[in-house]
Amino acid sequence: MKSNKSIVVAIAVFIGALLAGIAGYMIIEGYTFFEAFYMAAITISTVGFGEVQPLSDAGRFFTTLLIVVGFVSLAFVGRAVVESFFERIWNVSFKIKNMKTKIAKLENHIIVCGFGRVGSGAVDHLKAEDVDFVVVERNTENCDILRDKDILYIQGDASKESILDMARIRNAKGLLALLDDDPDNLFLVLTAREMNPTLFIISRAEDVSSESKILKAGADQVVTPYVSTGRQIADSVLVNKGLKSIIHTKDKLPEMIPQWVPINEGSSMVGETIQSVSTIMNRQVYGLRRDNRDHILPDADMLLQVADKLLVIDDMEVDQDMLDIREAEEKKVVIVDDNPIILHLYSRLFHKYGFTPITATNGKEGFDTIVRERPQAAVIDFMLPIVSGIELCRQIRAELQDSIKLVLFTGDKEDETRQRALKAGADDVIVKSANAFEIIEAVIKSLKGGERKT
Repeated sequence: MKSNKSIVVAIAVFIGALLAGIAGYMIIEGYTFFEAFYMAAITISTVGFGEVQPLSDAGRFFTTLLIVVGFVSLAFVGRAVVESFFERIWNVSFKIKNMKTKIAKLENHIIVCGFGRVGSGAVDHLKAEDVDFVVVERNTENCDILRDKDILYIQGDASKESILDMARIRNAKGLLALLDDDPDNLFLVLTAREMNPTLFIISRAEDVSSESKILKAGADQVVTPYVSTGRQIADSVLVNKGLKSIIHTKDKLPEMIPQWVPINEGSSMVGETIQSVSTIMNRQVYGLRRDNRDHILPDADMLLQVADKLLVIDDMEVDQDMLDIREAEEKKVVIVDDNPIILHLYSRLFHKYGFTPITATNGKEGFDTIVRERPQAAVIDFMLPIVSGIELCRQIRAELQDSIKLVLFTGDKEDETRQRALKAGADDVIVKSANAFEIIEAVIKSLKGGERKT
C-alpha cells in the first residue's frame, strides 16, 4: 500500500537525521558516541534538557540546522502514520459499503454458508466459473481473508433468517450448507427451505447417519466428504480395472415434506417424552419449537408442554404420473392464495415436479396473473380477498375458455360447494387435508385427463 511506503520513507528520513546528528557532534565537538547520541536525540525531539558540554559557534549552527531537520522528519513520520491509520479505516469501510451495494443487487446467485476447508474449495470453484455468489461466515479471521480476496461475504450466523435475508435468499437459485456441525446444517436447511421453497440446496454431512435427516429436512442433495471421496476412489479403481463400466449415482430418497405438529391443551402428548411420542406417531421428531426457540434433534427425554410444536417428516409416495410430468417439458402453474405459508409450500412442491410456480395473493391479482402468464393450470383457494375463488373460476373461463386447467381447494366439504365450483368452470375440487400432495396429484391428473368434471 502507498501509506506503508510513506511510513518506511519517513522512518528512514528520521533515522538518517539522527545518524547525521550523531556524526556531526562527534566531528565538530569531539563528543563520544553516547554523548553525541544524547545530544542528537534531545535536539531532534526539541526537548532540550541542556548541552552535554558548552557548544562552539559551529556546534550551535549545526544544532540549529539539526532542530529544523529533526522537526521536519518528525512531522513527516507523524503525517505518514496518521495517513496510514485513516487510509486503512477508510479502505475497510469503503470495501464493506461497496460489498453491501453489490450484495443488494444479487439475483439468481449461490449462497455459500461456511468458509472452512470445504467452503473455501467451493468458493474457489465458483470464482473460477465466474458465478455470482455470496459467502455467509461467522469467523472474523475468515471474513478478513474473504475481504482481502474481494469476495462478497456477510458476517453472521447462517441459520438466522435476518442473515439469510441479507444474502437475498429469496432471489437466490442455490444454497450450499457447509457448516462444520451437522445439527447446524440441518437447522440451516430447514430455515432456508422455509424462506425459499424453490431453492436448490446442497448440504454437507460429517456423519453418515445425518444424511437422511438433512435430506428429509429439505435438502436436495447431501454430500458426505469422506464417504464420497472413498466411493469415488473405489469406483475409479473398478472402472480402471474393467470391473465396472459406468459409475452410478446414488438413488434419491422418497419425497419428503416437513410438518410442525402442535401440542394443544388437553392433548395426550402433554407430559410425554419426545421418545414416547415419536414411538406413538411412528415418526422421528427432528425439532422442537418452544417459546419461539427452535431445538434441533431435541433430547429424547424432554417432556412436552402445551403450545410446543414438533417437527416431523412425512413421506410421499411418488406415482408414475408425477414422474412423467417431472420428465416432461416444464409447465407453468399459478397458485392463488392469501396465506403466505400455503404459497411457499405449494411453490416448492410444484417446482420439485417440473412446474414453474407463479403466485398471487387475491382474486383480482390472480385473474391478472393468469391472463398475462397463460399457465397450463391454476390452483385457486375458495376463500380469497376481493374476488372469491368460484367467481375467479367463472371469470377465467369467460376469458380463456378451456385453455387452462383449474383446481379449486376448499375447507368446505359440502357437495353443494363442489357443484357450484364445477359449474363455475373448475376442473376439479379438492377438500383441504393434511396431505398437501393431493393438490399436486389433482393438477397432474387434470393435465393428463382431458375433459372437465361435471
